[in-house]
This record gives sequence, C-alpha cells and structure tokens, in this order.
Amino acid sequence: MTFGVSALQAHAEGPVEGQTFVIATDTTFAPFEFRDASGDMTGIDMDLIREIAQRKGFNVDIQALGFDAALQAVTSGQADGVIAGMSITDARKEVFDFSAPYFSSGVQMAVRADDSSITSYEDLRGKTVVAKTGAEGLSFAQSIADQYGFTVKALGSADTMYAEVASGNAAAVFDDYPVLAYGIAQGNGLKVVTPKEQGSSYGFAVLKGSNAELLQAFNEGLSEMKADGSYHALLTKYLGSNAPADDAQVEGVQGKTFVIATDTTFAPFEYRNESGEMTGIDIDLINEIARRQGFSVDIRALGFDAALQAVTSGQADGVIAGMSITDARKEVFDFSAPYFDSGVQMAVRADDDTITSYEDLSGKTVVAKTGAEGLTFAQSIADQYGFTVKALDKADTMYSEVATGNAAAVFDDYPVLAYGINQGNGLKIVTPKEQGSSYGFAVLKGSNPELLQAFNAGLSGMQTDGTYQAIIDKYLKAPDAGGSSQSFWGLLVQSMPALLKGLLLTLAATALSLVFASVLGVVFGFLKVSGNKILQSIASVYVDIFRGTPLLVQAFFFYFGLPTALGIKLDVLTAGVITLSLNAGAYMTEIVRGGIQSVDTGQMEAARSLGLNWMQSMRKIIVPQAVKIMTPSFINQFVITLKDTSLLAVLGFAELTYQGQQIIARNFRSFEVWLIVGAMYFIVISALTKLSNRIDRRINK
Repeated sequence: MTFGVSALQAHAEGPVEGQTFVIATDTTFAPFEFRDASGDMTGIDMDLIREIAQRKGFNVDIQALGFDAALQAVTSGQADGVIAGMSITDARKEVFDFSAPYFSSGVQMAVRADDSSITSYEDLRGKTVVAKTGAEGLSFAQSIADQYGFTVKALGSADTMYAEVASGNAAAVFDDYPVLAYGIAQGNGLKVVTPKEQGSSYGFAVLKGSNAELLQAFNEGLSEMKADGSYHALLTKYLGSNAPADDAQVEGVQGKTFVIATDTTFAPFEYRNESGEMTGIDIDLINEIARRQGFSVDIRALGFDAALQAVTSGQADGVIAGMSITDARKEVFDFSAPYFDSGVQMAVRADDDTITSYEDLSGKTVVAKTGAEGLTFAQSIADQYGFTVKALDKADTMYSEVATGNAAAVFDDYPVLAYGINQGNGLKIVTPKEQGSSYGFAVLKGSNPELLQAFNAGLSGMQTDGTYQAIIDKYLKAPDAGGSSQSFWGLLVQSMPALLKGLLLTLAATALSLVFASVLGVVFGFLKVSGNKILQSIASVYVDIFRGTPLLVQAFFFYFGLPTALGIKLDVLTAGVITLSLNAGAYMTEIVRGGIQSVDTGQMEAARSLGLNWMQSMRKIIVPQAVKIMTPSFINQFVITLKDTSLLAVLGFAELTYQGQQIIARNFRSFEVWLIVGAMYFIVISALTKLSNRIDRRINK
C-alpha cells in the first residue's frame, strides 16, 4: 500500500488540483462499492468520487479495506478520506468532517423468498435477525429489538448476512434499502416484507480538521453533478427504478409562466394532433415537469432554427425540440440532463432495392434535417462514400424528396424515421442504427438557471416513478395512426377544423394589416405629393426600405431582431401585423401617389381658379377621382397581403399554411394536404376578389 502521511501533509494547505488523495472504502457494499467481473472497483461511491476528482482536477488512489478498516485508515492518517455508504451520525461527527449528504438512505427488512411466516416485525418474536456492523440497519434493528422480542446479530458483510437468512440461520435481515434491492435483483433468494423506514444520509468524510480543501472540492463537484443531472443519472445507472428522485421543488419558478420554443414538425417529439393541439414526447414532458414544479409554460411551435433564435433573442425562455447536446451548442446554451438517447438510420424509397448500404450512395444526393444529428452523421461519411448531402428544415420535406426520387436516401433520428414510416411516408429503413447524441432541454447560456434546475428535478422524478417511460412508450411503441380514416375525404373532414382555424387567423391578420397599411399609405402618399422636399424624402426612405427588403427578413427583424437590440418582446401576431402593415403600406403609398398624380393637373388648376385652397381642392376634386383610379390596385394589394400571411408560418403564426404544415408533420400526406390548402386559398381569394370587383364597379359607375 502507498498510504502517505507525508503526501497528506504536503497537500494540507495547497489546492487539490493535480494532487493525489488516498480514498478508503468498503469491500462489499453493492451497489455503492463492489468489484465487477474484471475485478475493478465500481459502484455509486466509486463513480461519484472519480467523477468529482476529474471535474476538480485531482486524482484518487482508492483502497478497498472494509468498512471498519476504512475508518481506521482515515483516523490513523493512512488515507485522506473515506467514502463507503457511511451514514452521517452525531457520534461520527466527533471524529470526522462530513461532506454535504449525497444519498438519503432508509432501512427495510427482508426474509427468505419462500418464507411466508414473517410479514412484519411482530412475527420476529423469539427469532434472530442479522444486520451489518456500523450500518443504519443495525442501529434500527437494535432500536426495536426489545419491543418486538428478537435478537440482533451483527455481521461484517452483506453477502454473509444474506447467506445467513437464505440458509435459515437467521429469520430476517435489516439493511439499507438500495443494498437490499440490489442483492435481491442479483438473486440472493430474499424478498422485502416491510416498507422503507426513514434512515440517515450518506456522506464523504475526512479526519476532523484535516483536508478541508478536499472536502470543499467534493462538495463543489457534487453540487455541479446535481445541477447538471449527472448525479441522478449515476444513481439510476445502479439503482434503476429504486433510484430516489432528485425532484425537490425548485425555488423561484412557482407561479411563473415560461415561454418554451419548439419545433413544428418533429413527430413523435412535437407535432399537432387532429384537434390542432401540440403533442408529442417533448410536449408531454415539459407539461408534466411544469405541473410538478408549479410553473406554467407557453409553448410556441416556431420551427427548429426559429426556436433557437427565439431563445438567443430573448423571445423564449427555453427550447425543447429533440435538440442534440453538442459541444458547439454548449457555447451558446446551457443544457439539462439528457432526456433521450438518439441514433441515426438511413431510409430509402420502399420500392428501391438498389440501395442497401452506404456504398450504394456513390454519386447520389441524400437529404437530412438542418441542425439534426442525421445531418452531422451524413456529412461525416459523405466523402468516404462519395455522395452529396442536402440539408432541409422539415421531416416531411425530406421524406417527400426521397419518395419523389429527388434524393436517394434520408438520414434521420431513428424514432422520427420509424414514426414517419408507420404513418405511410413510403420509405423503408436499410441500415442499422448509428450511435447518436442525446437530446436535452436548453436555456440561453447564463440565463434561467432556476428553470433548468426545475426541469432536471422534474425529469428526475418522472424517471423514478415511471412517468417518463410511460410517455416514451406512448409515442414510440404505439404511434398515432393518424386518424380514423385514410381516405381523402376522411383526411379532409379530419383536417378541416384546424384548417378553418388557420384560415380565420389568416383573414384576421390580413384585415388588421390592411387597415394599418391603408393609413400608412394615405399619410405617406400625401407626403409624396406634398411638394415639400423634406416630407417627400421621409416618405421615399420609408418606401425604399420596405419595398427594397424581403418580407421574410422584415418579419425576422421585428420578431427576433427588436428583442435582441431593444429588449422589446412582441408576440407573433403583433410582429406579423406590424410586418405586413409596413410592407403593404409602402406599396399603398405608391398606389396613393400614383392615383393622385394620375388625375389631370388641369383639375387642380381649375379648382384653385375657383378659389379653393390646396386641401379643399384635394378633398373635393382630386381625391374622389384618384380613389376610382386606385381601387383596382388596392384590390390587388389586398390579395397580395392575404397570400403574404403564409410567410409568417416561419414565426409559428398559426395561419392556414402553418396549419397545413402541422397536419403533414403528423400524417406525411403532403400532396393531399397541400391540395386542400391551395383550394381553400383559391376559394377565399376568388370570392373576395369578386366582391371587391363589384365594389369597384359600383364606385366607378
């Protein structure tokens, strides 16, 4: 052994980074410390101290000595610290300094699996039970031994205790519940017969007054692991469903409403059901976590790229969108504990037998989703297999590219691909699953730490009580069949409520935009013909800006740019109406200007010669004639603005085009859905155009 008092003394006053500490532990206290099939020490305590050492930059020399010997090693200076599922007690605090508790234990009683004579403490009268020396189970058994009239025998290791009960030498064993559960799972022939009694907490310990830096480093590392969810993942690794939930209420989130951005089309993680409501794994997950932690969520389906922009611009507090945790994204976002381990597969058209492996892709084009794991993987092997990768932003678009023969194959996350094939997207999987990264919930780096902590706590509770697995099974084992009817008419009936809702929003946004655009058009139109160069310049700048930039860029500017630059948050309807109003107002300015200037200049001269001033001349002579000239152009602008509302779908505005995208994301029937959406636009625009023409004819009669 290389125990080092000298090393201990050398480190006493220095930082822990780069130092090596001797850590004593038990030999047989699975699942906290035990040897695996290779003879290496493993278990919760072992993984915990190694992970903390790695995070804080020190090394550990682990010595498995047995529980009592481990304590003696620390008190004698042979070891720097001890981690051995050690309960924090007042008596031990006299000798050791403890870390923050890292595990809350509890005691249960177990008997031989075929023994039905003992079901409670009352059945132990006159019998002998066993418990481990120095463990919580021994203290508890001794505390009730007189009350229930049994004898307690202390043993040094768990395997000996269990063998005593299995062989009939002892009636029952009292042990810490995770240790007992682990032993039963390993087939020790016992069964638990009592509920868990509240026990004390485990802590890492150093000799009192020594190694304060090591203790501080342990606490800091433990805190970091709890914050990022890796501590609970460690417990789940060894305890499975017996892992205690790290789901305490997080302060600072109760009663608040957080805006959560998500993708629009990433079934089965997020998509809209037949009623137009957002659903999927991510949606159920965030809603359940919000319920458990006492906050509300305002979920906005924006599309993947727009969702990330919404968080970086401050329009949203967090994003959950099947988002892979990558090093590059960690530069911008803080991620939760991983909530889903993904993987990538390749699919081709169902009737295509020419492509069965990556080697068959040479010279071809494949598609993958922007920002997704499938795109990263496809790009990583593109040169090796000689194919071209094309990035698209929606799953249904990717699948359509392959189904129509425009692309040879698609790379996508396996649950998304499987869901699409289940919905009849016409593809088939031809390669095994490639290992992918994990999905995480994210907030802007340095922002909303309490929301991230609440997400981790809620996720921990769901993973522990089985709610998380139930959600996963709900969507991956029995995906939605997409409705009761697969016929076109069935699809039409099923989709109509959502489409009509989208159409209503389309008309509302159009009407509001045209009202404001008309005001802007009249004001700036009159400025243009005012004859004042300053006023004319102001109007010209306005028209040049909004006619000289794409409408989509203007929409992004008002929804994402303004919040970033000025901290002004706009909801999607307000941002959309402002964009359409200013854009249409620029065109109406020119319509007003052109209409007024189309009136013969002699009309103005005649009016002025009759004694009317400029305003009277405009109001009584010029404008009435100009309106008749302008009406056809106004009608044309009305139709253009109505169609332009479809661009707001990229912001998550739930108008008609957006609703069509949502339906396709659910059932992948793009041809039929776009046919229906196109027909609805045509019918509405034709009807409104005919109405406008009748009004125009009446005005110009």
